[in-house]
Amino acid sequence: MGRITTRRPVLRLTLEGEARRRADTVAVEEPLEIRVVGTPLAVTMRTPGHDVELAAGFLVSEGIIASHDAFRSAIHCGGPGTGGAENTYNVLDVALAPGVPVPGPESARAFFTTSSCGVCGKASIDAVETVSQHDVAADPVTVLAEDLAEYPDRLRAHQEGFEKTGGLHAAALFDAATGDLLVVREDVGRHNAVDKVVGWAVLNERLPLNGTVLQVSGRASFELVQKATMAGIPVLAAVSAPSSLAVDLAERAGLTLIGFLRGRSMNVYSRADRLRARGAELARALPAQPRGDTASPVADRSGSTDDEGGAARTADAAFAEARPGQERA
Repeated sequence: MGRITTRRPVLRLTLEGEARRRADTVAVEEPLEIRVVGTPLAVTMRTPGHDVELAAGFLVSEGIIASHDAFRSAIHCGGPGTGGAENTYNVLDVALAPGVPVPGPESARAFFTTSSCGVCGKASIDAVETVSQHDVAADPVTVLAEDLAEYPDRLRAHQEGFEKTGGLHAAALFDAATGDLLVVREDVGRHNAVDKVVGWAVLNERLPLNGTVLQVSGRASFELVQKATMAGIPVLAAVSAPSSLAVDLAERAGLTLIGFLRGRSMNVYSRADRLRARGAELARALPAQPRGDTASPVADRSGSTDDEGGAARTADAAFAEARPGQERA
């Protein structure tokens, strides 16, 4: 898979005393410096591939651009100074469209954005939350709960990098009306995977992403809710838990946030009124709810664990292993 994966020697041990040396496939992690008109903006640790999408999505998340019209081009260049330095494909310079303001020094990240933290490097706490130009609360989208239940397995089926390494997160974008899978991206950083999905939308002139569902393979953090909001995505679903700040931001923004989406159950943390059902029994469990209601009558945390990269196990397996009444801490 090119620079996405590489081979490293490993000593495999078992408690039964077996020791075997072999080569193992691991996910590649390298720094990407994102520049805007030659000025460094941020350095993120990422899995190489779809770098232009990553940069475009990052600029949307930072509030620097909000549409395809603001993004002109991007090119890999050499290292520091670019004065004839070898092109390692780890520096990407973005050109904005004429008239689009170039981000000032306050937008630059103070240090590395790691693969596990997409808001690291912000200069202040106040700078963490960015205001979106897209009103996700006004999106009239609805989504079938039965369709949602299938999304983790459909995402997992496209996680080629995770299948080889067990070390990549993934994000997928679905059309809420048709259930069509629009795009899947993988990366060592969950925030990078989402940025790549958003960047795909930028390059394909699809922002804002009205009427879509963003499915992620791990937990739902504050930064993922923010990235969804900045791109105009009205529904975010995760196979694992959300954080308290993620729930708070989803409620304020009017975004539907779903966690513990595994097998035949899910927890709906905000805007449950967007869910509808094909089956009569589930439909009765989903009465019309006021906007912003955070409780779901079908919420259950039975048998949930965080797979940190793989979407969910198969729906049947996850459902079979559920422990009724057992709450996740």
